[in-house]
Amino acid sequence: MDLDERKIKILTAVIKTYLETGEPVGSRTISKYTDLKLSSATIRNEMADLEEMGYILQPHTSSGRIPTDKGYRFYVDSLMETKEKEIEDMKEVVLEKADKLSEVLKQAAKLLAANTNYAAMVSTPEIHRNKLKFIQLSRVDENSILAVIVVEGNIIKNKMIQTEAPLDDDTILKLNLLLNTHLNGLSLEKINLGLITLLKEKAGIHTDVVSSVIDAVADAIRADENLEIYTSGANNIFKYPELADNERASDIINTFEEKKQLEKMVTERLMEDSAEKNGIQVYIGSEAPVPAMKDCSVVTATYELGEGMRGTVGIIGPKRMDYEKVMGTIKKLMDQLDMIYKST
Repeated sequence: MDLDERKIKILTAVIKTYLETGEPVGSRTISKYTDLKLSSATIRNEMADLEEMGYILQPHTSSGRIPTDKGYRFYVDSLMETKEKEIEDMKEVVLEKADKLSEVLKQAAKLLAANTNYAAMVSTPEIHRNKLKFIQLSRVDENSILAVIVVEGNIIKNKMIQTEAPLDDDTILKLNLLLNTHLNGLSLEKINLGLITLLKEKAGIHTDVVSSVIDAVADAIRADENLEIYTSGANNIFKYPELADNERASDIINTFEEKKQLEKMVTERLMEDSAEKNGIQVYIGSEAPVPAMKDCSVVTATYELGEGMRGTVGIIGPKRMDYEKVMGTIKKLMDQLDMIYKST
């Protein structure tokens, strides 16, 4: 059974009403809420169909209905697919320019929590240096060469390479040309065995130098940066009865304090989002990437500050969160982060 226009309007009315009140929604409430001009009996029949289809459920006999995860999923997908929502201004609060990015991100987490009344997190940007940009070899002394490797994000890594015999300037120039001609712009996956074999053949007696440089390139691309996550508003969880019991709230707050699971979520989110910049992802209930948040909704987005510099912002709240406001607030924040970064 497909959702026709009437069922979609009734489902949307149930979800929006429940988001506002946190109470099961009855047919009489919906009859006043919608513009369908239907009787309570007709609405009850439609709600029964929606319940059979798994979009809503009746938590107690003789009570109204509340959305299921499937219902929330339909609502969120419709919200994101049909049109871009107007971004709600953040109560005229503007992020002040800070000397350090970390201070800006700490402030951003506080603003997210204050403007949504949910828990918020912002990660420092990871440098996704998937591709090599440039290699520069230069002689330090008779048997030492310095390899300067530049990868995406303009990250520079240095490696000292020992040689068995001295290399003259002409040889170093030829090695620079050989390496840059074949390797520039390549990701680690494309630096395969065939290419390495070709480079060693062309390097002749200097294959050891080529091997050392390629090892250094791999290390530079793979190198991990210290990931920091700034959080705020964890105590907002206690404002929502469905999350406020001791066990649930304790699990969520511990997750915010320990941050290990948040770091894992951020890393996975950035990997998933590498092909789609600045995408917003909504996890509802059991879809949540962190076990402690299985009763929550988690909204995340990837911000980008420059070439290869990406981080994650996230909002964690009840499944009846105000999705429109959360998405708008996150988009506004990403715009502000971009503006602050470009102006510094």
